[in-house]
Amino acid sequence: MQVLRPISSEDFAALKTIAIESGHGFTSLPVDDELLKNKIQRSQESFEKVLDAPMDEGYLFVLEDSQTGDIIGTTAIEAAVGMQIPLYHYHQGKTVHHSSTLNVYNTVDILSICNDYTGSSEICTLFLREQFRRGLAGRFLSRVRFLFMAEHKQRFSDKVIAEMRGVSDENGHSPFWQWLEEHFFSIEFPQADHLVGLGDKVFISELMPKYPIYANLLSPEAQAVIGHVHEKTKPALRLLQKEGFEHRGYVDLFDAGPTIEARLENIRTVRETQIGTLVIAQQIAQQVPSTEATWALSNGQLTGFRATFTTEAMWDEATKTFTVNHETAQALKLSAGDKISGFVL
Repeated sequence: MQVLRPISSEDFAALKTIAIESGHGFTSLPVDDELLKNKIQRSQESFEKVLDAPMDEGYLFVLEDSQTGDIIGTTAIEAAVGMQIPLYHYHQGKTVHHSSTLNVYNTVDILSICNDYTGSSEICTLFLREQFRRGLAGRFLSRVRFLFMAEHKQRFSDKVIAEMRGVSDENGHSPFWQWLEEHFFSIEFPQADHLVGLGDKVFISELMPKYPIYANLLSPEAQAVIGHVHEKTKPALRLLQKEGFEHRGYVDLFDAGPTIEARLENIRTVRETQIGTLVIAQQIAQQVPSTEATWALSNGQLTGFRATFTTEAMWDEATKTFTVNHETAQALKLSAGDKISGFVL
């Protein structure tokens, strides 16, 4: 059984392995021992805080195989981005050049630097190790974050964003950054990407063009990738779009990948989450085996948060109860009569 839980200091080696395997473009997990240890410590402190509003917290989870103890994936939530370190984006807009005298009317696409998402909650750091990318584990890692947010709404903003990885080649080189590098930065994309992962964003304000960029002045290769995602990111984008996330013209400064957004209360998982009481049984008799549901289930706790997914669960709308077997109850660290929540995965 696969169980999601808050990260602990004992998970450092596994987190470093994931950071190495994640490769270029995964800025939220830099391969740096000190920073990874700081991420773990910050997450532990975030879970322990008593809060009634989102601040500068980061919640980092790991997905563990309960039989082997292996850490097979990770996922995270930032409670309020841009509060300590500025969060920059480009916003896609238009400007009009019109001369009635010459009878000329031109509409030009522009990119304007902004901090519009400051204070928003961000889902991030989702990575499932390649040998475990089968079944529903990836979908679970993505959607279970919304279950946690629904259970602890006071800790998060009403606006949730996700920065999607933009287009780059196998060596981590971005066509969009290549144009910026040539004209403004003079450092390669992997280096800039690494600096952002280290939390060093001072160079952005120092070197980034202060005025809107006319998109038609960019190279054809750079223009072609604005608002598009990396090939490996397309499944994650489709999943979030099904949750209700939309792209509203904001793109990443470095690779021009889209940032998508949704209101927390409008997210599909939040709307569909059922909250009830736990009943434990030896066997679950599915009424329609051919269409049996896989349920993602959570104990609703904070520091002791546990979540898993199983087909051996049954929801009774009339009694507001979830019936599960002993293995699932044990994985969630719950007893009969405890509160439990879940949604169909």
